[in-house]
Amino acid sequence: MLLRELIEKVDKKNVCADMDLDMTGVESNSKAVRRGDLFVAVKGSVSDGHDFIKDAVKKGAACVVCERMPDVKIPYILTDNSRKALALISAAWFKYPARKMKLIGVTGTNGKTSVTHLIKHMIEKCSGSKVGLIGTIENVIGERTLKSELTTPDSYAMQSILDKMCFEGCDYAVMEVSSHALDLDRVYGIVYDVGVFTNLTPDHLDFHPTMDEYARVKSSLFTSCRSSIINIDDEYAHRMIERSGGDVMTYAVNDEAASLVGRDIKVYSDKTEFYASLAGKTARVELCIPGMFSVYNALAAMGAGIKLGFGADEIAAALTSCKMVKGRAEILPIKRDYSVLVDYAHTPDALENIIKTARSLTANRVITLFGCGGDRDKAKRPLMGKIASNLSDFVYITSDNPRTEKPEAIIGDIVSGIETGNTKKSGGNYCIVVDRKKAIFSALDSLQTGDMLIIAGKGHETYQIIGTEKIKFDDREAVDDYYRQTKLNERLRQNIYNN
Repeated sequence: MLLRELIEKVDKKNVCADMDLDMTGVESNSKAVRRGDLFVAVKGSVSDGHDFIKDAVKKGAACVVCERMPDVKIPYILTDNSRKALALISAAWFKYPARKMKLIGVTGTNGKTSVTHLIKHMIEKCSGSKVGLIGTIENVIGERTLKSELTTPDSYAMQSILDKMCFEGCDYAVMEVSSHALDLDRVYGIVYDVGVFTNLTPDHLDFHPTMDEYARVKSSLFTSCRSSIINIDDEYAHRMIERSGGDVMTYAVNDEAASLVGRDIKVYSDKTEFYASLAGKTARVELCIPGMFSVYNALAAMGAGIKLGFGADEIAAALTSCKMVKGRAEILPIKRDYSVLVDYAHTPDALENIIKTARSLTANRVITLFGCGGDRDKAKRPLMGKIASNLSDFVYITSDNPRTEKPEAIIGDIVSGIETGNTKKSGGNYCIVVDRKKAIFSALDSLQTGDMLIIAGKGHETYQIIGTEKIKFDDREAVDDYYRQTKLNERLRQNIYNN
């Protein structure tokens, strides 16, 4: 592709290159550069691509996009922001795939994964169209699943995935949009047909210095949306509405002023039922996912569906057949007189929601097992400890993804919140088991008839990050191992007894 076509939308300070250069590729990693590539030098949190321009030239780069003049002889384009330039260049390289589909972006602290899956399922049922999904758990093209590492991929990978979706016949794409992706310009230049805001609660405050800054970054999504669907039960809703570039539909459970309101809510052990009211009309909604948060997720999906042109009744019918999302309020099929639930809850608000949901579903005790990630927002650890202790009958504190922190130090931060929780139970209703598998085994050993165990924090994840290494670990597999071992021990005891 000609250089002039690639950089057409880029804000250029200076051009010292032949605009008719034929570029063979686009790359921001100097190690991956091939002869004839356009190398985009991006400043990162750990390294600066400008320091590797010489390496890119040695590998055969034909031109460089950069924020300061290169210290080696090579054609270059100078710009103020090479991150934004990479996003625009990547879109041009793949011939703007986002323009060829209807695009829905979902942002917020909690609920993004569930809402994107509900929207994908709803569109497929209502329109019969092929739908792509970009998310935390997986990237999906129709029925084909691709591996996902980041909530939102970097800008080149993002455009590559959107291009694959177009090539394979997707008419729609649904995307989780994280605050990191927005702040780091991974989705810069993309225009969404519909943007959805779920909620905003403390998270990522190691990356964003304040909640106000976190909200500002999240709200930037809505400047690029033709329509916005906003949860006005959330205290930050006004920030999202203020920056919405198109028309706005609001949804709520507690605010009758909302465009779309959830009423007559009933939560059962295996489902949630409610009525959605819009412009004087109502539609009955039933989801196979228990919990009040399911009402909010369904309303968000309904709002998106209405803006896409589907009717409320057909949306409600589609949502009824949607299956539970892996690792989100997932009740495991253990066939015991107690229940075990796995959930991704890793923020104070999400943990509170899932414990309250469990409380409404169980006849006896709620036992919560969780930890907090290392090298991440430390401020939420004591908050989560306090919430777990106050709302649970007993708490097992363990490791999550400790990364380069000592697990004991992370647990100490959690315990500080329990000890200062100022409730009668605080300080006496928890134990510490650092090894996560041993913690799960201990918690399962303790369960009685009617209890519910929540294993929180990792949800769909199939690994633990210890140090800088990813180690295979799945909460569900740990539960399966427990019951396999229990059955083996029962057989051994029976054999001893018979002999």
